Amino acid sequence: MVTKLTIEYDGTGFAGWARQPGERTVQEEIERALRTVLGDSGLDGEPLRLAVAGRTDRGVHAWGQVASYAHEAVDPLRLNGLLEDDIAVLAAEPAPEGFDARRDASSRTYCYRVLARRARGVFERGRAFWWPTELDVQALSLCASELQGTHDFTAFTPTETEHSRFRCEVRSAEWLTGAEVLEFWIEADMFLRHMNRVLVGTMLEVASGRRTLEDFRRLLDGGARSQAGRTAPAHGLALARVCYG
Repeated sequence: MVTKLTIEYDGTGFAGWARQPGERTVQEEIERALRTVLGDSGLDGEPLRLAVAGRTDRGVHAWGQVASYAHEAVDPLRLNGLLEDDIAVLAAEPAPEGFDARRDASSRTYCYRVLARRARGVFERGRAFWWPTELDVQALSLCASELQGTHDFTAFTPTETEHSRFRCEVRSAEWLTGAEVLEFWIEADMFLRHMNRVLVGTMLEVASGRRTLEDFRRLLDGGARSQAGRTAPAHGLALARVCYG
């Protein structure tokens, strides 16, 4: 028996998803709630542990994170009563035998939000990266259009990495523009650590005239991390949804 959880959380108060000694993490909080109800072991005889679709970093949010564990489903209302108010389990449903939230995911979609105005935002604080100077919105769209397809994203992840594969298939990428908030949406088969945040940081440099579209295009063929832009802050990023099948 396997259960699939759909979860949302405000990443501000967490050291990321993954369990870390001495740190508050999303994984540890949810596993603690599950163990309170179900006990310490899964139905497979192993310690009750969550597999997760996307291991978000410190400060990154989730609107539709997916996790799985080897035990029966628990009413989300019951779990949420055991969790702090910056995490909510949205759904808990039986999954096919052998389902693994990470291994079986076919794609993940992230959204990065930018508050593009001169004055800082009170209500977008912790939800969007404040960018007070002028941006060329058309340049952002042109950058996003270059991302479609399979590329080498070596330049967009830290040099010290556990990744052995750097080619990702981007299925969609676009900037949605509002009056003040810009949203970068990207769906891919996999993501490298910090990839979305470095992409955003580099695209913002193109849009502010600090580098050219051609510079950005060349980076998609692989390159050193030092050739790409700065890593945009974590608080603008959210894991929006995970697809299966």
